[in-house]
Amino acid sequence: MRKVLGVFIAAILVEIAMFIVVGKALGVFNTLLLIILTSVIGVIVAKKQGIQSVRNLQNSVSEGNPPGVAIIDTFLIFVGGVLLVTPGFLTDLIGFSLIIPFTRKLYKPVIYYWLRKKLKNGQAFIIHR
Repeated sequence: MRKVLGVFIAAILVEIAMFIVVGKALGVFNTLLLIILTSVIGVIVAKKQGIQSVRNLQNSVSEGNPPGVAIIDTFLIFVGGVLLVTPGFLTDLIGFSLIIPFTRKLYKPVIYYWLRKKLKNGQAFIIHR
């Protein structure tokens, strides 16, 4: 819990610093315009990727395949969309990296490792039907 709080506080401080630097370089109006523009573009891309991800999830389930990869993709796109709506340059950067398929692949090994660790320690479980 302390790690999460520390990361959260660090992210806020980085966002504030980035607002100051970009604000000085571009001006207040252009900085606000850039924040709004990245949010709008992000929402459009996240919606498109999210719809495709849900279709992939439905296809996996209807074909009788385990939907694990599709669930992780859908989750990462959702988190990316939330980050893109959150004002800030760091959150936008991370959000875009989560919704773009090319960069989203970089997060999957971390998610797999985290899930395996949770399953191994008994902190998560799978329901077989």
